[in-house]
Order: sequence, then C-alpha cells, then structure tokens
Amino acid sequence: MLLMSIAGTCPASTRTHVRAPPDLLKRVGFDQDLGARVPMDGRFRDAHGEPATLRGLAHGKPILLVPGYFHCVNLCGIVRTGVANAVKASGFVPGQQFNVVLVSIDPRDTPASALATERNDAFAHPGAHVSQWHYLTGPQSASAALMRSIGFRYFHDSRSDQFVHAAGVVLLTPAGKVSQYLFGVKFPPRTLRLGLVHASDDRIGNVVDHFLLLCCRYDASTGRYTLVIHRVMQGLGIATALLLVVFLVVLRRMERRRSGWNVPDEGGPKA
Repeated sequence: MLLMSIAGTCPASTRTHVRAPPDLLKRVGFDQDLGARVPMDGRFRDAHGEPATLRGLAHGKPILLVPGYFHCVNLCGIVRTGVANAVKASGFVPGQQFNVVLVSIDPRDTPASALATERNDAFAHPGAHVSQWHYLTGPQSASAALMRSIGFRYFHDSRSDQFVHAAGVVLLTPAGKVSQYLFGVKFPPRTLRLGLVHASDDRIGNVVDHFLLLCCRYDASTGRYTLVIHRVMQGLGIATALLLVVFLVVLRRMERRRSGWNVPDEGGPKA
C-alpha cells in the first residue's frame, strides 16, 4: 500500500474538511521501472550552494535516492527518520559503501532550507552519519525529469500549498540504473543492506551478504527479499563444494609434510 501525504498549513482550530481530488490515485503514485536509467547530469545545488549532479556524487558507489521536499510538514520527515534508522542498523556508512541523496521536488526549496533540514536531521539522528548525506535543490526541470525517470508521481495542491506524493526510496546503481524500490516509511536494515549490495554489483558487502543474495529473491510487490528454496540448495551445494576443495588442499599439504619428514638424510658423513 502506498502512503501519501497532503498537508494543510492552517491551524487545527480553523482547518476545514478538504476532499481529495477524484483522480488522486492517477496523479500520485510510485511506478516501478526496474532497470530504468535516471538523468545523472541534472544540475542541482547542495546544502552549501555548490553545484552537484548525481554522477558527481556517485563516485562508483550505489545511491540511496530519497524523493521529497524540505519544508514538508507531514510525510517527508517520517521517511527521513525511516532512512536514518535503517542506515544506522545496516552496518554500512554513507560516503564509504554508498551515498544517500535527497532531492527536493519543490523548486521553491533553497540551499538554506536544505541546510536547515540537514542540521535538524543530524541532531535528531546521531549515528546515521547525516553529515555525509547530500541534500539537493534545483529547478523544476531537473527535479521533474529525475522523478519521471523513477516513476515518482506527485502534484502541488494549491489549497494547502503542499505537495501530494507517495512514500518510498529508490536504490540506484553507480551508473544510474534503478535497481530496487523500497516503499513506505520504514525500511528493514537487512533489506536495505542486501539491496545496496545488489545495486553495487557485489562490490560491497561480506561473504554472508553475497550468500544471502544467492539464496534470496527480491519481491518487487513487497520491496523485500524472500528465501527461494532452490537457491538455498544451490548455495548450500556451492558452499559444500568449496569446503571440500579446502579440505582436499589441507589434506594434500599434510601428506606432503608427512612425506618430507620420512625422507632419510643422506647428506651426513659416511663411515
């Protein structure tokens, strides 16, 4: 189920009931397009006003892309909290194994609002390495093109002066291809870790991660990994074969050492 946000700016005491547009589900959503290429050279600015592109931020690492906007009063902060909690528990560090990039869909957002959001997130989520996250703002042409490429549909509601949008994040390969979608506001740390390992083409992660990827399959309908029994058996078979090879190598070395010990020394003095 897709979570959507529509926020009002009026105080609770004066807020009136506002009906959602009848075509809301057509105008708002998250359409999965695995393998789609995103525009890596769209021009944005980071929280310090410096020019930035996704290509320049990737540095050969997968990207955790978080769509939203920085003065959102409802859903975006909850999504960022979910990202922070998952990042802290994933065992990966932003800027080392992967990059976290937040892109505003609101052209009215500025580097100043991005910086304020970054500071608030850093205070609220110590241990999530928020200082290594990238908060980007830019013209509507750049943000809209990026959002279209990942299937992120939204619209601005003039009645509340807020954006209506879905909740979720996207994992990109270093080359800018959509690898996976994670929907909602809570992201299981193991799913995030495995998704990043997959998006990196197995360039990050440990042996356990690679084994789990071999034994699991990404379920696009749930955004999670599920065990596949034939892959489990395949993984166990590979593991057994590797253990057998190691055993044979060790056994061979032991035989060579034993043979060396039994060879008589013929180089000593003769009577």
